[in-house]
Amino acid sequence: MKTVELFGMHIAQVRMCDAVAALEEWLASPEVACRYVVTPNVDHAVMLDEHVGLREAYSNASLVLADGFPVVVASRLLKRPLPERVAGSDLAPALFAAADARRPVSVYLLGAGPGVADRAARNIAERWPHVTVVGTYSPPIGFERDDGENAAIIERVNAARPDVLLLGLGAPKQELWIAKHRDRLQTKVALCIGATIDFLAGEKARAPRWMQSFGLEWLHRVASEPRRLFKRYARDAIVFPQLVWRQWRLGAGQWEFGAK
Repeated sequence: MKTVELFGMHIAQVRMCDAVAALEEWLASPEVACRYVVTPNVDHAVMLDEHVGLREAYSNASLVLADGFPVVVASRLLKRPLPERVAGSDLAPALFAAADARRPVSVYLLGAGPGVADRAARNIAERWPHVTVVGTYSPPIGFERDDGENAAIIERVNAARPDVLLLGLGAPKQELWIAKHRDRLQTKVALCIGATIDFLAGEKARAPRWMQSFGLEWLHRVASEPRRLFKRYARDAIVFPQLVWRQWRLGAGQWEFGAK
């Protein structure tokens, strides 16, 4: 799959339909190896510049998809154009919509607050009849540092044997967790999709389509959760243009993490 190198990431030059087709191909394969997908936005690009563990997680991902609209815009300014935004919050529903009687999909929901994944499971069952949620779990705070808890989570997932594992743990926790544990997981595909479980449950509302089309979903999210997100988005708004300028100076195929 053709990729472009931006900000130290190898981002797939694909549309949503291409990404879904790749996931379907993995699911149809007899190979039982956990391939995971990451969906970088501006915040990920900023974190990646200073987080060695996240860089390693990204380098081992099987598919890197441009979630953030500004990342797509930057790719075009830098003459390495990405065809469109492939948001993690749209990827899971698109994969579910492609399931049919010949190609049903089983899924495990890992993440979100207590009870949220259960509501998401009910909504999935109502909307996509060929998708079966085979398990849900909301890990306790700090679980990623608890070896016993991590072993128990892996045991839960493996007992359910899902085709797809949806990780709604937030970045960079979900990327670091799947990179560390993927070799022990008996699932073919893992999607790092942030708040998607909350969206599927109706716990949080997506931005209106017109805002998504104009790249303003970030504004909707800040307005919905200002205390949690304002500081992050303000920092990203300062740092990301610096990353774009650095990439412009360095040129194609060149990147120095942490450079000024």
